[in-house]
Amino acid sequence: MAKKRSKSSSADRGKKKAASRRGGTRSNSPWAKASKKAASKKKSGVSSAGKKKTTRKKTTRRKSDDSTQRLQRVMAAAGIGSRRECETIIEEGRVEVDGQTVVTLGTKVDPTKQKIKVDGNELKQERLQYFILNKPTGVLSTSNDPSGRMRVIDLIMTRNRVYNVGRLDQSSEGLILVTNDGELANRLTHPRYGVEKKYHVQVTGQPDAADLKTLTDGVYLAEGKAKATSAKFIRKGKESSWIEITLMEGRNREIRRLLAKIGHKVRTLKRVSIGPLKMKDLPSGAHRELTPGELKALKKACSGKPVQRKKSIGSRTRGLDEVQEEKQARREARQKKKPSTRKKAKTRKVTGSGARGAARPTKGWRTEKTNRKKRR
Repeated sequence: MAKKRSKSSSADRGKKKAASRRGGTRSNSPWAKASKKAASKKKSGVSSAGKKKTTRKKTTRRKSDDSTQRLQRVMAAAGIGSRRECETIIEEGRVEVDGQTVVTLGTKVDPTKQKIKVDGNELKQERLQYFILNKPTGVLSTSNDPSGRMRVIDLIMTRNRVYNVGRLDQSSEGLILVTNDGELANRLTHPRYGVEKKYHVQVTGQPDAADLKTLTDGVYLAEGKAKATSAKFIRKGKESSWIEITLMEGRNREIRRLLAKIGHKVRTLKRVSIGPLKMKDLPSGAHRELTPGELKALKKACSGKPVQRKKSIGSRTRGLDEVQEEKQARREARQKKKPSTRKKAKTRKVTGSGARGAARPTKGWRTEKTNRKKRR
């Protein structure tokens, strides 16, 4: 009986080996066993290399508290002095926050919840104020003028420390916003929030539709390409014309430079609106506080997502091909204007049997003459 079992067992082993060579059944083949092991390891969280797979946890960034501000900024907004002066006061150890002396610059505080004292006196938080001013010509849009000339903030009747939002040059006039709300001022002036500013401009001559299209297409200035969002005629005269120009950014004397590029000098420049805020019938040099409705509309205009600008290669706003083409055009223009500076070789007429009256260059002429003498 033992011999029969051993024979049958050997026969079974032979059949199993033959089946494994042919591929066998799915359950008994080595490939099936390997795949089963891999599947079981995946379920248990172990990879084929024997290492446990680690899953990354999704981390959520904490939103910064909007109510906290730098200590020197809070002090400057309260009228203690400029930010530099406030920094000096902090370093001297004259400031206390919740009873503790602070000497580190950049310390963030919440003026609505924390008690801040300067030289023992409690700092009172000023209420936010918003003024609209019809700036006259000759007034400066700066916070500090060593010459003591009239400034925009000098025309505002308030005890709080306020500053103008954006600038208008001394010879320009029109709407300017004055406030002590730094967050709103930043959103209104930054071009990425896309707040439009409209200007009424009087120029010399009569620009045509092609000139206005040039303004909207863009003109190259020293710092890159600048363009108007829109440009349209208001009225035309014999010697001058009025144009309405809309911008989303406020570079230094941008409108004057744009119009100078197309050959029209600016006579009068007046800003008439900032987003939904309009000047209406406000007299020159007068100011008033914004109504709740105007303030709400203004905040809504700059509360959207920032406008994403396309990045370009080469310069800030130009592509590499455009830069190369412009350089080539400049080279060609220079070559046309400048005459050739290459000096022609001086010639001298040589007489004699060998020369036969031919013109020879001065360089090397004497050496040839001496060689002839030697040959003779």
